[in-house]
Amino acid sequence: MTDEDATRLAEELEGLRARVEALEARAARGVAGAIGPEQPADEDAAPEDDVFWALNGLRARLDEAGPEAGAEAGAVMLLGSVTLPAGPVEWQYGTPAGPLLQEDWSDRVTALAALSHPVRLELLRQVLHGVETTAALTELEGLGTTGQLHHHLRQLIAGGWLRQRGRGRYEVPPERVVPLLVCLMGVRPV
Repeated sequence: MTDEDATRLAEELEGLRARVEALEARAARGVAGAIGPEQPADEDAAPEDDVFWALNGLRARLDEAGPEAGAEAGAVMLLGSVTLPAGPVEWQYGTPAGPLLQEDWSDRVTALAALSHPVRLELLRQVLHGVETTAALTELEGLGTTGQLHHHLRQLIAGGWLRQRGRGRYEVPPERVVPLLVCLMGVRPV
């Protein structure tokens, strides 16, 4: 082994040691999240270099709120800024994790089921891209017959993912754009 190889291995070992220490520190704090070479857990980083800026901000708010806010189990947050053909959508929502983990989720079945069909996902994608009329949607390949299309549109409306804007016009409600994209991001193949 050359001196150059030994130096390179020592540097790689030190990098691995630092990553393990960062993972152990995060595990001790109960913080989940991916850490890799592209996402260092550098708590002393400048704000503009903070990969976990949203998580760190949420954690700071939880610390400020204290246990009386009901967030002892943590909190979850959705946020996003998206520019669509219909215009920009900015949205954020956060909630304490404790009550969310304890409440009955059965009232979410309709909304989740509405996303469980490839045609419905394609309809949402098309509407987000500006195809908003029944006539324009029926012209697209692979969305089925007019009757099938209306069935899928009704399912998306019932689930709250679409709403009608006049006769034969549809939109994804602005308050559903970011949650929809978060759902899709959450199940993206890794």
